[in-house]
Amino acid sequence: MIVATSVVSLALCCGLAWWQWDRFTSATGTFQNLGYVLQWPLFGLFPAFMFWRIKKLREREEEAADQAGHTAPAPAPVRVPAPRPAAAPVEEDDELAAYNRYLRELNARDQQS
Repeated sequence: MIVATSVVSLALCCGLAWWQWDRFTSATGTFQNLGYVLQWPLFGLFPAFMFWRIKKLREREEEAADQAGHTAPAPAPVRVPAPRPAAAPVEEDDELAAYNRYLRELNARDQQS
């Protein structure tokens, strides 16, 4: 499946590069189109590169596990955060209470109109 995705990606991106080349050689083409001509094949090769890179990393991991004498590394311990203490109730000061009343009055007026 990954190989098929890589091949389809490369074919699609080469088609887009060809399209950008046609745009570049047209009367309205710009150097931006030429830049895309160079970029699209790289985008198309990226899935194949990632497939190759993942394969190499797995091989390296298996080789290290074989040298260590066991098949898989031990899982890392899971840390559970300590529960937070309940927040103390915040006392509302007079200025804040007056502001909140003002906002409620504005909201009530807005709802009436």
